[in-house]
Amino acid sequence: MTLLGKDLPAIKNIKILLVDDDPVILTLMASILRKNGYQFASASDGLEAVKKLEQDDTFRIVITDINMPRMNGMELLKHILEFYPQTAVIVTTGFSREYSYMDVIKAGAIDYMTKPFDTDELLAKLHRVIREQTMVEQLEKMSISDGLTSLYNRRYFDLKIMEEIHRSSRHHYRIFLAFIDIDNFKSFNDEYGHQAGDEVLQTLGSIMLNCARRGGDWAFRYGGDEFAMLLTETSEEQALMICERINSSYKENNFGSTSLSFGLGEFHRHEELDWYKDMHLFLKKTDDAMYKAKKGGKNKIVIAD
Repeated sequence: MTLLGKDLPAIKNIKILLVDDDPVILTLMASILRKNGYQFASASDGLEAVKKLEQDDTFRIVITDINMPRMNGMELLKHILEFYPQTAVIVTTGFSREYSYMDVIKAGAIDYMTKPFDTDELLAKLHRVIREQTMVEQLEKMSISDGLTSLYNRRYFDLKIMEEIHRSSRHHYRIFLAFIDIDNFKSFNDEYGHQAGDEVLQTLGSIMLNCARRGGDWAFRYGGDEFAMLLTETSEEQALMICERINSSYKENNFGSTSLSFGLGEFHRHEELDWYKDMHLFLKKTDDAMYKAKKGGKNKIVIAD
C-alpha cells in the first residue's frame, strides 16, 4: 500500500496532465500515477499542454515544469488560470532558482515541488489538492443549487453561461438558451396556495432534468417562476425538440390555467463586441423572445431573431 493510497478520494475520476521537457521525468511521474490508479496524459512543453487542454478540458490537475522551450511553466500557469480556473496547477523545478516558492504561489499555483522528488511527496501533494478540490466542490454545490427544485440557481447560471460561451467558441459548436416562464402562476398561487405553487415549480424542475441530455444541457431556476435551459453542442431543431418535450410533459400534469412560454435563442459571436456585451445580447434576445411568446397568447415557443 503506497502512502495515503487508501484515502485518495475517487482517484479513478481524477485526470492529471503532466508537462515536462525531460522524458525521464515524464516517465517517472507516469509510472507513479499509473501504479496509483490515476488517469493521465503527457506533454513535452507548454504549447503542447495548451493543445491537450483544448482537446480535453476535464483535467483536474496539471503538474508542470518551469523551464521548458516554446512556452514555459509560468506562462502555462497564467493561461490555465485564465481559461481553466477550476484546474489546479502544481509547479516543479530543478536546479534553477529563477522563480522562488513565493513567486510560484503568488502566480496562482496550488503547490510547488523541487526535483528530485520521491513517490510519497508527489502522492501526498496530490492527496491534499484532491481533498481541497472535493471540499470546495461540495461547498459550491450547496451554494449553486436551488433548494426547492434541486436545479442550479441564478448565481450558477451567471457563471456557467460565460464558461459555456467560451467553450463553444473554442470548440466551434452551437449553443442555445431557452428561457421558460410559467404563465398565470401568480393567480394559480392565489387560488390554490403556496404549497400547490411549490409543487408546480418542483414538477417543472423535475421535467427539465428528465428532458436534459446528460453532459450537454444545464437546467436552472432563474428566479421566481422563470427557468432557463442551456443547450450545448446541438442544433436549432434539437433545441426546439427539447423545449417541445418539456412543454408536452408539463401539460400532462394539468396545473389549472398555468402553461409555459418559451424564448429560444442561439449565441452568435460578434468580434467587434467584448465577451460580456456579447453575452448580454444573447440573454436579451432570448428574454425578448420569451416575452413575445407571453404577449402573443402564452403557451408557445418563440425563436429569437
